[in-house]
Amino acid sequence: MSASDTVILRDLAARYMDVCRKDVQRERRGLWRRHNSLERTRPLIYVRAFAFDELPHSRCLCRDPFLREFEYQLRYNLFWDSLDDDSVFEPWINIGAVHRCSGWGVDIPRRVSDDPRGSYKLDYPIKLPGDIEKLRAPWHEIDEAETASRAARLHEAVGGVAPINVDRSPAYWWWAGDISTCLGALRGIEHVMLDMTDNPEWLDRLVAFIGGSILRVHQQAEAAGDWGLSSHWNQAMPYAEELPDPAANARGARRRELWGFMAAQEFTAVSPEMHNEFLLRHQLPVLKEFGLVAYGCCEDLTRKIGMLRQIPNLRRIAVSPFADVEKCAEQIGTDYVLSYRPSPTDMVGYDFNPERIRRILTRDLRACRNCRADITLKDVETVQGDPDRVRRWVQLAREVIDAL
Repeated sequence: MSASDTVILRDLAARYMDVCRKDVQRERRGLWRRHNSLERTRPLIYVRAFAFDELPHSRCLCRDPFLREFEYQLRYNLFWDSLDDDSVFEPWINIGAVHRCSGWGVDIPRRVSDDPRGSYKLDYPIKLPGDIEKLRAPWHEIDEAETASRAARLHEAVGGVAPINVDRSPAYWWWAGDISTCLGALRGIEHVMLDMTDNPEWLDRLVAFIGGSILRVHQQAEAAGDWGLSSHWNQAMPYAEELPDPAANARGARRRELWGFMAAQEFTAVSPEMHNEFLLRHQLPVLKEFGLVAYGCCEDLTRKIGMLRQIPNLRRIAVSPFADVEKCAEQIGTDYVLSYRPSPTDMVGYDFNPERIRRILTRDLRACRNCRADITLKDVETVQGDPDRVRRWVQLAREVIDAL
């Protein structure tokens, strides 16, 4: 570990800890705690992506590839803080545990375009019904020696400047633990939609295998004491009156103390009836174990909110750029948090047009005026190299909120 790398990382870590100590962090925690518990607050603003890689602020200087991971994380968060949204920055640096099992026993190759930022196509491994027999049920097991070694290296670099949180959450969590995402990667979205009518019993068996496997991994992690209070996941800030606050290295958490999350992006073109039959009823056994649940990402859930009421601990529903905001707001009311997600393209992707932004935000937030709504800016693929664009958008969004 070079002295120059250590100097770079320690300086960034110290600056990040200064961000975490700001009084505004305590204020934001209180706002999110009330908001996620369905108390009325102003609409909170959460920026989840801002095309950081195309900005000069993302340039890393550490020569050690291991340390560059954390240099990038710190630079990302420092720039994020400059946007002045309502995000909370926790006073620790995360490092993930090393898992011995991460995969379904089959390769999922990608065919990638020539453009470094272009698209890719998965080569789905389940092509024929018999291919289901190739799948391996995953399990939860942490490589303790490798995990300890990585944590020790990071502590050597920043110890005494910033606490280090070892995240021991199971490998099948976040997107890796999303049944719909796994199904799409293993079978392919177009094939799944045909299977619903051509081979429904076989498809049900496949989804049951995926969902049951994820549930068992979660159970194994809980039995091992590896869920922690940093394991929350709800695509927003996880504070709520009903749940413990996030904390570093607080092992032994129960799932009922945490936020759970799943989505159904691969089912966006599927009817509510088939969505329920082939996905939601397999998601329910996993989701019901968590304290509170957030559902949805980029899919259009306009016609499916009634169906989602089956989730007993549901608290947040995503209203994506493809959804009808007014119809969603009418159905959601004050029963759940409405996570409003305007199109990042219209907001910041192809210039910065205050008139257009004001018009869209004003229209949609008025439709949500009787709801417990927040605003998430996500999936920002480009700001055309403009480092100030998202910051200006946050300021403009605050002006729109104040004027409502």
